[in-house]
Amino acid sequence: MRKRKWEKRKTLKVVLILFLVVAAGFGGYSLYGSYKINQLAEMTFKEMLAYTTKNNKDAVITVGIIKDGKMAYNVYGENGMELPQEEHIYEIGSITKTFTTSLLCKAISEGRVSLEDSIEKYLSLQKRDYYPTIQKLVTHTSGYRGYYFEKPMISNFLHKENDFNGISEEMLLDRIGKINVENSDYPFKYSNFGMATIGAVLEQAYGKDYTPLMNDYISDDLGLTNTKISDRSGDLGHYWKWSESDAYLPAGAILSNITDMMQYAEIHMREKPDYLSIAHKGLAEVNASSASNEKMGIHIDSVGVGWMIDHENNIIWHNGGTGNYNSYIGFDQENQVGVVILSNLPPNYRIPATVMGIEILTSLQE
Repeated sequence: MRKRKWEKRKTLKVVLILFLVVAAGFGGYSLYGSYKINQLAEMTFKEMLAYTTKNNKDAVITVGIIKDGKMAYNVYGENGMELPQEEHIYEIGSITKTFTTSLLCKAISEGRVSLEDSIEKYLSLQKRDYYPTIQKLVTHTSGYRGYYFEKPMISNFLHKENDFNGISEEMLLDRIGKINVENSDYPFKYSNFGMATIGAVLEQAYGKDYTPLMNDYISDDLGLTNTKISDRSGDLGHYWKWSESDAYLPAGAILSNITDMMQYAEIHMREKPDYLSIAHKGLAEVNASSASNEKMGIHIDSVGVGWMIDHENNIIWHNGGTGNYNSYIGFDQENQVGVVILSNLPPNYRIPATVMGIEILTSLQE
């Protein structure tokens, strides 16, 4: 009896700790790192890079720039030193969401889905008076949390694995049926759970599981050859574990390299295919920028179909982070300039890719 009570207490303690430290997103929008904000605001990109990679022999940060119709990239290592131009494979974390919503835009253009539709139209859910619309999910204004606790998270935490591995679509649908949100305007709350739900909607719209559906879309429609749902293959290692049927794949499971990501940025910047123009129109005015982020020039003034929109700097952007990687993609359509930063360092390690990306991109606009 004592052993059972002890085991129960231990499990409850693990769950409590898990709630306190589990990753709330695949890279959120807070300013990470312990560096003083005032100092950071005055730093150049080179200074940020040198500080972030200082005495770190494992650091591999790739920076890509799109300007004047040309693409170029550089790879940096310890103390900001340039490395050979190799195409490394990175986890892009939440930038995956923009791939999911790109496919959603295609589905909208084909008449398979409408932003005004309730998710209940596509998913087998418990009867309820109200479920959020697709538009509220892609703008993170549905009222859903960032994630909801499921049992696989305990094992993932104990084994230091991806928190979201092993959460099935069945668990996702069951959880959706238990959540009571009202038909009202909720404030912006970044939600991996909401994007996982969009992935389930797309599966129903196309009659195909998310992994092959997205991999085919990436290769056939976007023409990218080194981008895919993670199978943990790549040269940098420490990739998150995923299962092919995980419900959270649409929120953060893609691997890619710098050439593909620069091409992807240009695809969106030029809105080719045409249906991608849907993604860049502000659907919800959210004013979600924190005071610290604004000091760094990072703004979320409105949200499109999965993309963050910075009206002050005229930038459309997204970022991402996993346990061991963080990334940034942003572009200015008017000036046709874009930046991609891929890093094999955690999002809370010194200065993240988002801050460096904004610094480069705003300098290109001058």
